Amino acid sequence: MDYESLIRSIPDWPKAGVVFKDITPVVGNPEALRASVSELADHFKDYGVTKVIGAEARGFIFGAPVACKLKAGFVPSRKPGKLPWKTISVTYDLEYGTDTLQIHQDAVGPDDVVLIVDDLMATGGTAYADALLAKKAGAKIAGFGFLMELDSLHGREKLTEEGLGEYEVFSLVHVTDGGEEG
Repeated sequence: MDYESLIRSIPDWPKAGVVFKDITPVVGNPEALRASVSELADHFKDYGVTKVIGAEARGFIFGAPVACKLKAGFVPSRKPGKLPWKTISVTYDLEYGTDTLQIHQDAVGPDDVVLIVDDLMATGGTAYADALLAKKAGAKIAGFGFLMELDSLHGREKLTEEGLGEYEVFSLVHVTDGGEEG
């Protein structure tokens, strides 16, 4: 499937100099959506995945169906105040400031093998935070799966920083022109 031809580049949005990569044509195309979910799941089918973590909101789009294909559970990773029960949290650095993600404290545990799935990896901060949440809960990490990776932002490097470890990173599309997430 030629996902790149479906990803729309929108120059100067949300600000001048940014090329926004819009994935809504991919998820709006039934064949592309089905193929992307299948390719992500197929890549990790032999990793023993028991849970898939997807960060709100676009990580839900790919994470939940990948979990279904892998016969695994889905764990939503959310901003503070969005989950109704006891949570564990990780605060992580953004380009300008910090953000926090949470999962329910019983969502994953030491018997789980976790795959982290999102629509894209830019700087790697969100995926890194999801991996820290999984590790904080005692789970093992199988790897990371993305529809799109913005290579010029070096997110893969972030995923190996600070002792996180070496994990499989699989992306269906690699963007080399410095586009922004979408």
